[in-house]
Amino acid sequence: MINVLFFAQVRELLGTSSLQVEYSPELTSTEALRAKLATSDDKWAKVMASDKLLVAVNQTISNWQTEIQDGDEVAFFPPVTGG
Repeated sequence: MINVLFFAQVRELLGTSSLQVEYSPELTSTEALRAKLATSDDKWAKVMASDKLLVAVNQTISNWQTEIQDGDEVAFFPPVTGG
């Protein structure tokens, strides 16, 4: 299983803070996981657009080509801005 976490506005828009995704050989990268989640429905597709998200694997900021494995924790969150 992959433990998927959602933070800040991503969590609010999706209405959930986490979910478990069954690991499969097709889920080899953060991009593959993002794409799978985006197919859930139109809301998920909009929120999971890669140009609006940052991703971390096992609490380390990552990119869309980062490999994932069974048992990993993957977090999605919006870019942070401040002033």
